[in-house]
Amino acid sequence: MADTMIGVIGGSGLYEIDGLENPQWRSVDTPWGAPSDAILTGRLDGVNMAFLPRHGRGHVHSPTTVPYRANIDALKRIGVTDVISVSACGSFREEMAPGDFVIVDQFIDRTFAREKSFFGTGCVAHVSVAHPTCPRLGAVCFEAAKNTGINVHKGGTYLAMEGPQFSTLAESKMYRDSWGADVIGMTNMPEAKLAREAELCYASVAMITDYDSWHPDHGEVDVTQIIATLMGNASKARDMVAKLPALLGAERDGCPHGCDRALEYAILTAPDARDPSLVAKLDAVAGRVLA
Repeated sequence: MADTMIGVIGGSGLYEIDGLENPQWRSVDTPWGAPSDAILTGRLDGVNMAFLPRHGRGHVHSPTTVPYRANIDALKRIGVTDVISVSACGSFREEMAPGDFVIVDQFIDRTFAREKSFFGTGCVAHVSVAHPTCPRLGAVCFEAAKNTGINVHKGGTYLAMEGPQFSTLAESKMYRDSWGADVIGMTNMPEAKLAREAELCYASVAMITDYDSWHPDHGEVDVTQIIATLMGNASKARDMVAKLPALLGAERDGCPHGCDRALEYAILTAPDARDPSLVAKLDAVAGRVLA
């Protein structure tokens, strides 16, 4: 048994958690630089909570410049066991309408300007991301959203684009018709991959703001419209987060899907060939298997 600590990474429009006991903004240093912001910690219904605004308070980081490695390291470093990503997205499906939530379970990663791994020369590791989210944690998020009255969809493929521009019409049609993606966003990659490398359970809650540009009745993405929907979604997300502690509980067993053991056989570099400086940087992320 270990203490549960829920880490919420808030996307556009979500910059706090309501109702925390003993709330405190904590600055966390990591070997990968500074996280997006300080981390808000406290307790909610007897469960430890941490909240990190992905873009920073005031929305200072673009999707490309978000310090993804520092964010995941910082959460792991302070004891987070379960990471819930909340992010805005566009929809490729008529039935997944603006205002709906989707519990994402697959990704297509089209980002190209971001560091995607904690590992590298001097300590090589390969983790499986065939199933990049935690089914247990995703099911909890689905239940929490349903209990809040949100129209929520269980399962969906998230196309992660580099941004910061939105899709062209041709891209939007290709992602929808040829590639079979359900939603599109700019921030869940490499976040999900890094959470897996850090042996953290990860769930993605995509909050739909628009129909991207494929929909014949909606035309191109209208930022004014997006912001209005974003504010409504953020309010719903706070209500959903408030229900998570009761569903997850204050104590947890090991992950039944092995998220907390993802590095068990992943590191290929022989112990005597590992770069000590890189190993030192991996203390929080991979200390369990490198010690």
